[in-house]
Amino acid sequence: MSRLNQLSKYRKHLEERYNKLVERSNDYKYIDEIKSDRAAYKAMKILGKLNKVNYLNKKFSNIT
Repeated sequence: MSRLNQLSKYRKHLEERYNKLVERSNDYKYIDEIKSDRAAYKAMKILGKLNKVNYLNKKFSNIT
């Protein structure tokens, strides 16, 4: 498996997790603030990883 395929699989995994956490954060917004904040914090951390992967993906796709 090439590195570009690995990056795209990892990016897809991160996007799915990010979307689930954002949805969970919105669902608990008025029910349980602590759960909402925790999900939002995890989503922000994943978004940082996702930005790094997207940068690497762009950088390596321009090389090939």
